[in-house]
Amino acid sequence: MSAAMDTESTYSGYSHYSGHSKKAHRQGRDRHKSPRSKDGSRSEKSVTIQTPPAEPLLGNDASRAEEGQDDNWGETTTAITGTSEHSISQEDIARISKDLEDSVGLDCKRYLGLTVAAVLGLLVFLTPIAFILLPQLLWRDDLEPCGTVCEGLFISVAFKLLILLIGTWALFFRQPKADLPRVFVFRALLLVLIFLFVFSYWLFYGVRILDSKDTNYQGIVQYAVSLVDALLFIHYLAIVLLELRQLQPMFTVKVVRSTDGESRYYSLGHLSIQRAALVVLENYYRDFSVYNPALLTASKSRAAKHMAGLKVYNVDGPGNNASGQSRAMIAAAARRRDSSHNELYYEEADHERRVRKRRARLVVAVEEAFTHIKRLQAEEQQKAPGEMMDPREAAQAIFPSMARALQKYLRTTRQQQYHSMESILQHLSFCITNNMTPKAFLERYLNPGPTLQYDRDRWFSKQWTLVSEEAVTSGLQDGVVFVLKCLDFSLVVNVKKIPFIKLSEEFIDPKSHKFVLRLQSETSV
Repeated sequence: MSAAMDTESTYSGYSHYSGHSKKAHRQGRDRHKSPRSKDGSRSEKSVTIQTPPAEPLLGNDASRAEEGQDDNWGETTTAITGTSEHSISQEDIARISKDLEDSVGLDCKRYLGLTVAAVLGLLVFLTPIAFILLPQLLWRDDLEPCGTVCEGLFISVAFKLLILLIGTWALFFRQPKADLPRVFVFRALLLVLIFLFVFSYWLFYGVRILDSKDTNYQGIVQYAVSLVDALLFIHYLAIVLLELRQLQPMFTVKVVRSTDGESRYYSLGHLSIQRAALVVLENYYRDFSVYNPALLTASKSRAAKHMAGLKVYNVDGPGNNASGQSRAMIAAAARRRDSSHNELYYEEADHERRVRKRRARLVVAVEEAFTHIKRLQAEEQQKAPGEMMDPREAAQAIFPSMARALQKYLRTTRQQQYHSMESILQHLSFCITNNMTPKAFLERYLNPGPTLQYDRDRWFSKQWTLVSEEAVTSGLQDGVVFVLKCLDFSLVVNVKKIPFIKLSEEFIDPKSHKFVLRLQSETSV
């Protein structure tokens, strides 16, 4: 209880410093400006990949704006701005409403596909049982007695159906990772093949067995066994087409993030464009560093400052031609461009110096805070019951001593929007519980990690749009380029085929390794 009061008093103390409120307001307003996205003029096919659970983009922006106010914990200002991170126009609102309608269509298509697959799967498993039971129910008295071989076939059908059930559950009954814009071609072909196969078996059963009331019951059971065997072979075909075919690497894709140019390379097999896009997104959340738009504002503000510093005065009067002003503007911009690299150099050097300084302060503060915690053994817990704290209380007790240094470091590295006070307390409590060192606690903040490391509410990309000039159901080919767009940035994917490699063999006789010592008069040997 006292630790919680200390934490609250520490943050209430930070709010008394309001001298920089206007400056913070102005910086926040400049930092959160982002260019409006425009659609290209060339003809492209655009489809949407939506990761479950589906959430509307407008709701994401609203929750992001609310969390942006909560992220400024321990701030040295009390200014509250009404700026949002993205400017939304009427075209953006119309596009968002269209995306919502498309998401509803995707949900209906997904549930329709699941329903069809479930009905067809139920029909497949009930068909062999129906083949065996219908003669017993309709003309049981006319059937020939079932011998030992026939009874053994019952056991064979039962175990084969059990194996088929387990294999179908392992292959098809999985939690969907994403909503793809188009149907999976191989899966659709397998469903059509199974339907035609079962329909032809029922047609033959109805014409040759039900109409004629065949009395050879052993032959009927053998017919059901042949159906189950064929279904097992179809299941093997499904494993080859859906799982094994894509394992051999055939293509290398280069993924580039459009905002900061960060890139990765991946090897893919025979996949369609939409499934390749899904693999790229899965690897993006794991391999790419989290997207931080605050790091991109420095270059934009520097360019705007250079352009704003150019002033042209017309000393010859208003009647002079404007071409002279344009030439003067170009000449001044060239002179400013020649000296801009010096400004960039000193800005980056000063920023690196401040980051190293505040990082050193943070490391010292965290190490000193961790020295005040000691894990009590079982026999020590009985001696001082009044001084014991759980990990949450211990984290709240030592957090105020490191909060200011951590807050300044996160602001300098522009990571404050990804770490709220509650998330830091949870991480600190986790580190205390598992006896982790101060270096392990700081690893999350000193080295920005991938997107999966942060809370889902902090992600800037949840719904993606696949833009491709080729059909998204077509396979990957050499030179194919497609784009994965979200609201803030895009991923440009370039596909290259792995070249054919020809290896030759050269045999070297071990007896050919003979050497001669060459002596000269100048040597010391």
